[in-house]
Amino acid sequence: MKLTILATSDMHGYLMPTNYTARGLDLPFGTAKVATKLNELRQKACGPVVLIENGDFIQGSPLSYYVRKQPQHGAQAITKIINQLSYDVSVLGNHEFNYGIDYLEEVIASYHHPVLAANILNEEGEPAFGQPYVLLEKENLKVAILGLVTQYIPHWEQPTIIEKLTFVSAVDTAKKYVPKLREAADIVIVSYHGGFEKDLKTGEPTEQLTGENEGYDLLHKVPGIDALVTGHQHRKIATKVKDIPVIQPGYQGAFVGEITLELHDNKKVRTSCAQIHATANEKVDARIADELAALNEEVEAWLDQPMGHVAGNMRIDDANQARIVEHPYIEFINKVQMAASGVDISGTALFNNDGCGFNETITMRDIITNYVYPNTLAVLRLTGAELKAALEQSADHFILKKGQIMFNPKYISPKPQYYNYDMYEGIDYVIDLNQPVGQRITTLTYHGQPISATDELEVVTNQYRAVGGGNYTMFGSEKIVREIQIDMTELISEYLRTHPKIEATVNHNFTFIGAEEKTC
Repeated sequence: MKLTILATSDMHGYLMPTNYTARGLDLPFGTAKVATKLNELRQKACGPVVLIENGDFIQGSPLSYYVRKQPQHGAQAITKIINQLSYDVSVLGNHEFNYGIDYLEEVIASYHHPVLAANILNEEGEPAFGQPYVLLEKENLKVAILGLVTQYIPHWEQPTIIEKLTFVSAVDTAKKYVPKLREAADIVIVSYHGGFEKDLKTGEPTEQLTGENEGYDLLHKVPGIDALVTGHQHRKIATKVKDIPVIQPGYQGAFVGEITLELHDNKKVRTSCAQIHATANEKVDARIADELAALNEEVEAWLDQPMGHVAGNMRIDDANQARIVEHPYIEFINKVQMAASGVDISGTALFNNDGCGFNETITMRDIITNYVYPNTLAVLRLTGAELKAALEQSADHFILKKGQIMFNPKYISPKPQYYNYDMYEGIDYVIDLNQPVGQRITTLTYHGQPISATDELEVVTNQYRAVGGGNYTMFGSEKIVREIQIDMTELISEYLRTHPKIEATVNHNFTFIGAEEKTC
């Protein structure tokens, strides 16, 4: 007998093959292409099939943002697509919390299959959402699926959203459940919305060992796992570790993961295979396309509405250059944050390399495809020493290589982390890449005066960063003095309503030292 495990992860609301930067796109991803690939793989499978959705499905695209902001649609506008694909289970991801607990509970209630999250506990110490695991009967084969989520969510999410929840180590939780499931089932699958903290071959750490990712330790410290499905890091992985098949199927629905277990007559695993399948060349599933046609057109029309105008050039032609030499778009975002918060020091990031900045006429499409996260803002009260430490951490995101400034490879692989490099407005500072890490901020002033270690300053940043997201341990919820509970897309829109024509300006308040003019 063969058991086929099919899995998707981190589709992030990309139902159709578009990122909405323009109309009429047919890009190499999307749930509608996943559906076609899943149907093909099911037909090819010899024996029973288990289908797993491994989290981060409801947030991330302009469509998913629009649905959340238009309550007449409700969560089922998105989840009905998953329901059509007949998943056996879903696992919660960290971004499932971005739109609040009420919306998350609406999502869970709308699914036609169980939702798993064994290591998110309520005040009674029980799983707070759905079930910890399921036991499935597939052609006289008993299959257990344990659902786990990265425990690091409290470092990213608003404290009010998660205040009654406890997030437990995935490894500790697996140690609790896997032995029980081993007794109850023939096959034990762990589906983990988390990734790998160490190199799968050498065991060397590939990131700070914060507990955000525990996949390596799951494989090495929890006996009894027959197959491991992972996600969160958006990596493309299909391999075997300690003879356990492992997959991680990218993101946005660009890949479908497949694990095949060939079983002995006693239903124990004899051999296994792990692979991922690209959806790029698949046709869009016609039923899903028809189902989404009206909503998709509604979203496109909403994105096309003009919001303001730019005098000057606010286009981003080179994302890395925009991080090194202050760009008008970055200065604009910081101005919006300062206006919304009433403070005059602000930090923000250029989240990825896909944003193109603003055209002369700014549309909602420009806003939401550049500022891609549903961030709210928080004001921190920091000492000068804490602010400098944050700047030093940002400075570590760049290195010098043959006289050129380059984004530090350790923040690109295994997962790009451009969103963790911040640029500030309201202070003047110099980053000297010739200096050792931790000593690169050679000038730091506020209103023309040097900032001392004991000075107290109010700084606005997005809420993810304010609670310490990105391993900014000098920040934290205890330093938050007030919050602006309106997400940045709305704050940018409101700023443009009151400032319908903005100027593309830069004051070059931060500079780099240590490189030739040419950058890459």
